[in-house]
Amino acid sequence: MNLDLKDKVIIVTGGAKGIGAGIVKVLAAEGAIPVIVGRSEADNKAMIREVETMGGQAHQIVAELTEPAACEKAVKEVLQHFGRIEGLVNNAGVNDGVGLENGNYERFMASLHKNVVHYYLMAHFALPALKQSKGAILNITSKTAATGQGNTSGYAAANGGRNALTREWAVELLKYGIRVNAIVVAECWTPLYENWINSLPDPIAKRRDIESKIPLGNRMTTAEEIANTTAFLLSERSSHTTGQLIYVDGGYVHLDRALANA
Repeated sequence: MNLDLKDKVIIVTGGAKGIGAGIVKVLAAEGAIPVIVGRSEADNKAMIREVETMGGQAHQIVAELTEPAACEKAVKEVLQHFGRIEGLVNNAGVNDGVGLENGNYERFMASLHKNVVHYYLMAHFALPALKQSKGAILNITSKTAATGQGNTSGYAAANGGRNALTREWAVELLKYGIRVNAIVVAECWTPLYENWINSLPDPIAKRRDIESKIPLGNRMTTAEEIANTTAFLLSERSSHTTGQLIYVDGGYVHLDRALANA
């Protein structure tokens, strides 16, 4: 299916690694121009080289998104370079383990800045350009808002906020024809996930245990699978879809656990 994304400028925060990198590669393969916004210039440029090897194109902007001024500056740089924005993917964030028992005010607030405040700021600053293009916003969120996880109050609260903002923005932006959706991620294999698994006493056994509970195929979701759905939701092929929280998780969150070993 041709998603008609050719030459569309789409910001992808945290687009140099993990799920963000998967999104950047799929968008570039569809002919879009993903703009990676992230804190590491080296990582950003490495992803651009990978995209160019594939025959695509991408751009990068260095920004520490926990700093509000950096969010505004990043959007301004995109507009200075391209003059337009057709899409925004809010993706950057980290499950930072700021719990109720082991946290404090400073760490909790820092977690919100890492994981949801910049979602709002990037959308706020990009909005005038998105109004002109009737673009789309896609928020990457996590199952933790629906299931809880334990010892990660900041991240869970941020994801609850991401979900709520998705619905709120979808309502507020109806009059501009801007669609807003979210993809909810559960167990997706990324470098960060691999690092966590490898920090455990028996990584192989832990991965097998997790995958055994994922109904569809007893395997983890791939970054490319998240990216494929992202590209569709950004495209006009999903022209009447807005305000949706779409779980790309192999049935992990909602299907009966008994099905996993059926």
